[in-house]
Amino acid sequence: MKVPFTWKVTGWFMIGWSPEFEVGKTRALHYFGEDLVAYRDESGELHVMEAHCKHLGAHLGHGGKVVEDRVECPFHGWQWGPDGCNKFIPYQPDRPNKALRLRVYPVLEQYGCVFLWHHPDGAEPGWQMPDIFGKFPQFATGPEGYYRAYPEFSRRLSGEPVHPQIVAENAADSAHFQYVHHATVTPRLLEWKMTDREWHFVAGFPDVNSDDPDQMALRFHSHLFGLGGAISIFEGVQQHRLIFTCTPVDEGRSDLFYSIWWPRVPGDESEAPPEDVRARVEEQFLSTVEDDLGIWRYQRYVEHPALSKVDAKPFMTLRKWATQFYDTPPAEPALSSR
Repeated sequence: MKVPFTWKVTGWFMIGWSPEFEVGKTRALHYFGEDLVAYRDESGELHVMEAHCKHLGAHLGHGGKVVEDRVECPFHGWQWGPDGCNKFIPYQPDRPNKALRLRVYPVLEQYGCVFLWHHPDGAEPGWQMPDIFGKFPQFATGPEGYYRAYPEFSRRLSGEPVHPQIVAENAADSAHFQYVHHATVTPRLLEWKMTDREWHFVAGFPDVNSDDPDQMALRFHSHLFGLGGAISIFEGVQQHRLIFTCTPVDEGRSDLFYSIWWPRVPGDESEAPPEDVRARVEEQFLSTVEDDLGIWRYQRYVEHPALSKVDAKPFMTLRKWATQFYDTPPAEPALSSR
């Protein structure tokens, strides 16, 4: 997908789930056009930094070892600390090269989800990643009231031709639910607002059994945290939480992450859901990302869309809000009008 803005977006982006990053192990990653190495040190803290050793360029994520809180190069044993600095050279142990430093990426874990801060120039985080369960305080149930999201209710779709802004634009588009997700009624965008780095909206699904057109059978509350993704909760006949994120890999493709926290069956204290719940959630809810991808994989970005009167203001306001997350120009010239 060609877009008139950069794929090196600023913000918090999901890179996986905590159980994928084992204590004492390295893991090779590739995001924002960069090779990265992640490692969880012996104390359990997770670190992410640029992948290639400053000595002779070996990839620390392929054969690298974890030594206490450091990562060791598989080529010559040079060790790099959590701050990215060279800490140890085995054949001159008293003289590490203190001038060498790998770029370090701030990383955050929440409820089994792992997020990385990205800025194209390496600037420190400009805002805090919101707490998944701190959102929507009007719904008091905490994480203990839900089954674990990973692995049963989580999906990764890798290398998809989707830009994060395309995913974010769903926040202004309630009409697509009927056509893309096969909703039996068309939801309405009930309210929306910008809150600095976040975009908040509520969509309602009208109650077909009520004569009151304003009576909703289900409400969908969602907060976008920049262009990295959205934290959402359903209110009504079902009350599950979810997070849906999009993280650029290279120019033209991204990884999408989707996790659902499903309410526990009363009396069930197990972390994993029972098989009947797992099967129902997988069939009815985890498939929604594939529904969207059926459009996004073949969509052409329209810079000046012909919008209806209903969706024009929220849609164009969201696009204007999104511009704050681009701190570098696009790799290619902007598209002409189509």
